[in-house]
Amino acid sequence: MSDSVKTGPAVKYARWCCEAENDKVPVYVKKQAAQWLAIVDRPTDTAWVDESAYRRICGLLRLMVHPDLQCPLYDGLEDYAWLFITAVLCTKTAEGARYYETAVLEIARKNFKTFNSAVIFVLLLLTEPHFSRFFSVAPDLKLSSELKVALRKIIKSSPALAEDKVFKVLRGEVRCGLTDSEYTPLAYSRDRMDGKLANAFLADEAGAMDAYPIEAMRSSQITLKSKLGIIISTQYPNDDNAMIDEIDISRKTLDGLLEDQRRFSLLYEPDDWLRAEDRWMTDDRVIWQSNPVAVKNQTVFQAICKIRALAVLYENKRENYLCKHNNIKYKGLGVEGYVEISRVQACARAEDPDFWRGRPVYLGLDLSQTDDNTAVAMVTVEDGVLYAKAFGFVPADRVAYKSRKEMVDYRRLIGQGVCFACGGEVIDYGFVEQFILSLPERYGVEIVQCGYDRWNALSTVQKLEAAGVECVEIRQHSSVLHSPTKLLREKILSREFFYDENRMLEINFQNARCTEDTNRNKYVNKKRSEGKVDEVVALINATYLAEQDMLFGQDSFVVQT
Repeated sequence: MSDSVKTGPAVKYARWCCEAENDKVPVYVKKQAAQWLAIVDRPTDTAWVDESAYRRICGLLRLMVHPDLQCPLYDGLEDYAWLFITAVLCTKTAEGARYYETAVLEIARKNFKTFNSAVIFVLLLLTEPHFSRFFSVAPDLKLSSELKVALRKIIKSSPALAEDKVFKVLRGEVRCGLTDSEYTPLAYSRDRMDGKLANAFLADEAGAMDAYPIEAMRSSQITLKSKLGIIISTQYPNDDNAMIDEIDISRKTLDGLLEDQRRFSLLYEPDDWLRAEDRWMTDDRVIWQSNPVAVKNQTVFQAICKIRALAVLYENKRENYLCKHNNIKYKGLGVEGYVEISRVQACARAEDPDFWRGRPVYLGLDLSQTDDNTAVAMVTVEDGVLYAKAFGFVPADRVAYKSRKEMVDYRRLIGQGVCFACGGEVIDYGFVEQFILSLPERYGVEIVQCGYDRWNALSTVQKLEAAGVECVEIRQHSSVLHSPTKLLREKILSREFFYDENRMLEINFQNARCTEDTNRNKYVNKKRSEGKVDEVVALINATYLAEQDMLFGQDSFVVQT
């Protein structure tokens, strides 16, 4: 039987995901599906889908028997698993190596993710070069052994694989006699991860581990031309786990803020608008977007609905339900993304220095700790439209360190002129002060006011005021910040906001998370955000001043209520 990628279940599911009216699939899955379909439809020297590899995978799936359904895995595999396996194992580079080096799957429970992980390992054992080594890492031995149990069930249920010359399931590993390859499950709680050469590894329940096991496995692959790291997990309530960073890197990659295209991510988590206002209690789309199996499998869907009903009634059941079945952190309820990054990027415009000449501007400062980022933003208003330009500052001697830690290419941002390196290990506030004072000469603007948070700013403010700049303290409290935060968001969504092209500002918007207080006032919360948000905070401070001024002069700039 002839198999073609373009008529297969992976492409069929990817095209279904990309349908404009399909709200059962979250936005980041749509983005990844669209990017992979572009490779399928328009292969290049950089990336293409290997039809022969795909046919080989299909042939093996026909030989493998589903232990529960007692049918070939070709007929029993879930749609999302088809997309994940086909894209990760069959997309190649010009040299024939795997195109995707990292594969991330954020998915809720009841999606057979452990079973599908076992399917991937069987395929790798049969198709990778001789003497390959594969590892799975999990928080403890019991969880790590679950993957080995699933792998054993597939092998023992499949007559073509059950012979000893094909596979041997031993106490500590699984060996493939056809390729002399082996798979070993590891437990973070008892096994050392260093010193192992992993052709491919899988981190299961990464949300329950820190970054060490994943980074140790990645370090072992440095010399390999064709390598693969698979990271799978549901959400976990803790704030310090490896999955948080992996999801954030995947989002930034899909949004075009990072250039690592050799990363394939299926992030089944509800869109930001579904996380707000307790929609999880009644909106079934929250379940469908976090659990792709529940879309077609009514048994799974009804079981989750029953758990949801109890979580609505009993507070002590919500953490488990929201984290494990909806991929929503429970303590994160009330914390949501500020503005969807594509809506922000639609407001970008090419830099035009002549635009600013002669315009009155309001400045916003975010002067953070001396060894961290600092930001300055200036805004002006014309016919109710908000125009902005933002600048970032980082300590010169910490550029390389911050680039590695935050996964942000600060050297490129500096080269683009949207960020400035100053000082040594700490920010040179004198440089920032002189930069602010140089804005009238550099851009021909007239500084009306400069808004600041008194934290770390008093010395700088005194120098600015001595130079003739009127400075206004902006109290960093939800009752004060709610209005400009809301106004800036409304201006972005209504396309009445434009900013000079600035990748650093876009990254900050992507990181920004909002918190709602008891009076439903919303503000950008630095501690809850996913990374640096300095330029967004500075922009909100500048917007506050513009709003205050315009509220008393023009009716066109009034915040909606």
